[in-house]
Amino acid sequence: MAASSRGKVRSLVSLSRTLSTNKPGSAAGDYPPPPAAAPQRRPKKDPSGCSVLLFPGQGSQFVGMGRGLLKYPNVKEMFTVAQKILGYDLCSRSTGGPEALQKTVHCQPAVFVTSLAAVERLNQENPKAIEMCVAAAGFSVGEFAALVFSGAMNFAEGRKTSFLGGFVLVRAETMQKASELVPSGMLSVIGRPQDQYNYACLQAKEHCKSLGMENPVCSVANYLFPDGRVIAGHQQALDFLQENSRRLKFMRTKTLPVSGAFHTELMASATEPLREVLRQVEVSQPLYPKGINIFSETCIQLLCKATPVLIFLR
Repeated sequence: MAASSRGKVRSLVSLSRTLSTNKPGSAAGDYPPPPAAAPQRRPKKDPSGCSVLLFPGQGSQFVGMGRGLLKYPNVKEMFTVAQKILGYDLCSRSTGGPEALQKTVHCQPAVFVTSLAAVERLNQENPKAIEMCVAAAGFSVGEFAALVFSGAMNFAEGRKTSFLGGFVLVRAETMQKASELVPSGMLSVIGRPQDQYNYACLQAKEHCKSLGMENPVCSVANYLFPDGRVIAGHQQALDFLQENSRRLKFMRTKTLPVSGAFHTELMASATEPLREVLRQVEVSQPLYPKGINIFSETCIQLLCKATPVLIFLR
């Protein structure tokens, strides 16, 4: 990237302040040099050349992800920082096998860090996409990668005060524990325009009640596209939907490789721990809008309103 272009970008992991205030060898002072990320200013741009970055969520993981990114500038350092904060080699977990990645406690940090590492590849191969970026968004944990990319939150400042160690890790740990309370999961469903997904969920819950379950959970968790949904809930409810997919006129169903029913009330036990850590997260004004998936407001507007922590589980 030309010197003039480098002058227009700010640190993805917000390290300049850390490096200037910490001695080498300290937990915070070992961070890599600032990689390129979002432009510092938002001049008017031709819409035909603008880009929007969309960061993936849990369920998009695969064994070996991130391995091809290690050759790009700063990526090895990012994984080194992650290892110091998390206490384990994230790169090895990502390339070791599906069992480790299936666990929420490992998967969410892996998707988060790998997504930001992918920005480094994009910056090398298509720097114009970074320079002309006007907004960022993400699915679930991908929302937090988008927040870091937009400059609203820091990737790492220390083991416990970093966004990775202080929020993403706590979110992953608490959601993992919530997932282990009852058998649950998520189901990707492709239907037809006339399909009534909520009615299908109601039928699944009635089936669970017939099995003696109290307060069964089954609801639409994600709206993927006009005829695509992700339904989450108790495993018995999801089994009912798959077994009756033809009667329900679903064209396709697929179990997602996740450990629990995210974006449902089955994650409620994770709320209070996250509320506490969220109070300690430092939020900066983003360089451009970053939307929250379940409201038509920007994330910063919501944070300024002390939005309930439950949205960050969703």
